[in-house]
Amino acid sequence: MRDHTALNTADLGAVFDAHVKYEFVDHDVDATMRTMVAEPYLLNLPTVAGGVGAVEVRRFYERYFVGKMPADTTITRISRTVGQDQVIDELVLSFTHNVPLDYMLPGVPPTGKHVELPHVVVMKFEHGRIAHEHIYWDQASLLVQVGLLDPKRLPVVGVEQARKLLDKSLPSNILLKAERG
Repeated sequence: MRDHTALNTADLGAVFDAHVKYEFVDHDVDATMRTMVAEPYLLNLPTVAGGVGAVEVRRFYERYFVGKMPADTTITRISRTVGQDQVIDELVLSFTHNVPLDYMLPGVPPTGKHVELPHVVVMKFEHGRIAHEHIYWDQASLLVQVGLLDPKRLPVVGVEQARKLLDKSLPSNILLKAERG
């Protein structure tokens, strides 16, 4: 039997990757839950969606997340930081908003709009299993991309965030008046 207290950082990354595969590729709630501690918690910060404890996390996965993402969803990893008991991924989640996404856009019917949205996912581990996930994205960028927020009226951007993250040669400072001329 393996001593999970001695997992190396590569193992934590592998658990993270397996967890994401079970969510996005296999659509397997049971397998996803097996990567987690007995009483995990999950928090999508922009909408405060998720759950505390196995019952609530499972409920969230079953009702709102696992197998509920658009078919064209892709994940592009930008960077990964692995610590002794934590893995942080910076990524871009891309999809067409053609199904309800209540955990991201509660009460918003599908818009048919394509979205490219930077995310940061922080996974904390205990004994080789995921204890919690904190997931961050810019809700204003999402709302701009699905047409619910007017970037001309507020200092916000939409897809430009993801595009700049993926291509540093794109213009910076696009919201700064002095830079626009």
